[in-house]
Amino acid sequence: MKLLKASLIVLSSVGLMVLGACTGEQQAAKPDNSPTEAKTSLPAVSPSETATKADHSQPSKGGKVVEAGKYHLEFVPEKEANGTHLDFYLQKGDTHEAVSNAKVTAQVQLPNGGQKTLDMKYDVQGKHYAVLLPEPASGEYKVVFLSEINGEKVNGRFTFNR
Repeated sequence: MKLLKASLIVLSSVGLMVLGACTGEQQAAKPDNSPTEAKTSLPAVSPSETATKADHSQPSKGGKVVEAGKYHLEFVPEKEANGTHLDFYLQKGDTHEAVSNAKVTAQVQLPNGGQKTLDMKYDVQGKHYAVLLPEPASGEYKVVFLSEINGEKVNGRFTFNR
């Protein structure tokens, strides 16, 4: 009986060593999947090219940005004594040309769960759509801007805290 137990232990140990050796060889043969630093060479860009190739996902007015197809949507909330002034920049193309002929509506979810729908008016001087949200409550507001430009619908979702 002791001989059988000893044989079983020796056989198991040898089996584990062989299995470990096989596994080690397979790992060595596999390519390394660990993350490495990507090394790419980028062409040199002159300062004049950098100025013309702007990152369109970055805010140009200091707000939050959503890119929707060929449109650049930027939202800037400004706290006021009687509420929050909502500025919405609707721009088209790489040059961010202001779109002045859209019908824009802001659907706002208030911190208490209530809803408000506000029609945005175009401000010619500021080249953006604006409205006052007369809510002084503190908390997170969720805003969906629904825009219709010559029959094309362009929407953007944003949040802000007051």
